[in-house]
Amino acid sequence: MSKSFFEYNIDYSLSYDVPIEVLKQYMILPIKQTSLHILVATSNIDQNLDPIINIFHKPIKFLEVTLNELEYEYRYLKSKQKLFQFASSAIENDISKSENIFIINFLDIILDIAISNNISDIHFESLKDTLVVRLRFDGVLNKFFKFDKKLYSMLSSVIKFLAHLDISQKRLPLNGHFSKDVNNITYDFRISTMPTIYGESIVLRILDNKNIQKKLDSVGFDSEHLDTIYSSLNLTQGLILVTGPTGSGKTTTLYSMLNYLNKDSKKIITIEDPVEYKMDGIMQVNLNPLIDLDYHTVLKNILRQDPDILLIGEIRDSLSAKIAIRAALTGHLVIATLHTNNALETISRLKDLEVDPYLIATTLKLVIAQRLVRNLCNNCKKYNETTKYYDFIGCAKCNLTGYLNRSVVAEILQINKKLAASITKEENIGLNHFQTLQDSAKILLENGIISYDEYLSKVGDEI
Repeated sequence: MSKSFFEYNIDYSLSYDVPIEVLKQYMILPIKQTSLHILVATSNIDQNLDPIINIFHKPIKFLEVTLNELEYEYRYLKSKQKLFQFASSAIENDISKSENIFIINFLDIILDIAISNNISDIHFESLKDTLVVRLRFDGVLNKFFKFDKKLYSMLSSVIKFLAHLDISQKRLPLNGHFSKDVNNITYDFRISTMPTIYGESIVLRILDNKNIQKKLDSVGFDSEHLDTIYSSLNLTQGLILVTGPTGSGKTTTLYSMLNYLNKDSKKIITIEDPVEYKMDGIMQVNLNPLIDLDYHTVLKNILRQDPDILLIGEIRDSLSAKIAIRAALTGHLVIATLHTNNALETISRLKDLEVDPYLIATTLKLVIAQRLVRNLCNNCKKYNETTKYYDFIGCAKCNLTGYLNRSVVAEILQINKKLAASITKEENIGLNHFQTLQDSAKILLENGIISYDEYLSKVGDEI
């Protein structure tokens, strides 16, 4: 949504009594009422004012916006009208208690919209004069709703109450979680609060169990990559690393691996910070620094639990790297994440963490480096004759972003005897027929699945 449109706290009560068919007929949406006129957004600024004056019975002032922006508003108009109504009622009745029914109804609508549209995170941000609700759609934040800042304290109290957090604490970061039924299905939500100069930023992460129920063959890897991954997972010992930045889909890949490995004959223990998804048949350890239950404490004692498979949420330092290597050396299959840009950098990163090259060569079996790229919206993408690629446009279906859903691009490095020898000798590693992240992304680009802009932003390699 453009800045000119969303700089206003839209008064949705102005459209309560106007049928949406009428709004669409004239391509209008009332935004704000003053003593002199009503400000109306429109994509047709040259149209006759008289019919619109007759609708609102007041002088009209136009604000020009795009048709896509209006269609986006029309898509959620009924929901936003309800949000506005509940928010207004909460402020008018000055109910600041945690059982505020208006705020509970307000939150229920937001959660329903988020889940229905595969939103991963909901951001409630307290600014100088307003409360802004933003939704992360396919990895990108979009402004969704704005209201008077008075709503913030009420909303904060209700969310903290649901998560069993201290309602009065606004000066320190808080973390918690809660479960809630949305459309007769129970969903888990992780909450994080952070104090800011104007109040708090509250983020809800929707923990969608569909992500942990995915099979490896539905994550997005091609058939050749899948064969390599399966062969490594069938090993009885060794280290498998999944790398990539935050938001690259590592968690989905890890849990898909666990689903494949989860058998009665195997004892699987995970070390997570925090445990976001609970899995039957797997021992999951939730780290808690407040009682010194950290990576080091757990890793130093975990081998006494006689596991067959270990999942380490993240190798963070030299100690955790060395313990992971030791576990992989002593008959365990270890799966972990590491923050590196690509597969080859992973070997250098392990050396930086003071792991002996010989031990890397002996234990490391597979490195998966991955990214999530946004797919072009098939409803609005347009072929560019000049670039010979598809461009993103934006429509109501894709929330004006031009993108809908995501794909995985990956490079997979399997450590064979030749590579292991090069690692031990610390020689430059030469790879033949190795599909890089760039190669994987180019395939999607050339098939019209992603845009050139998305290709550049995720792999940064000009063609």
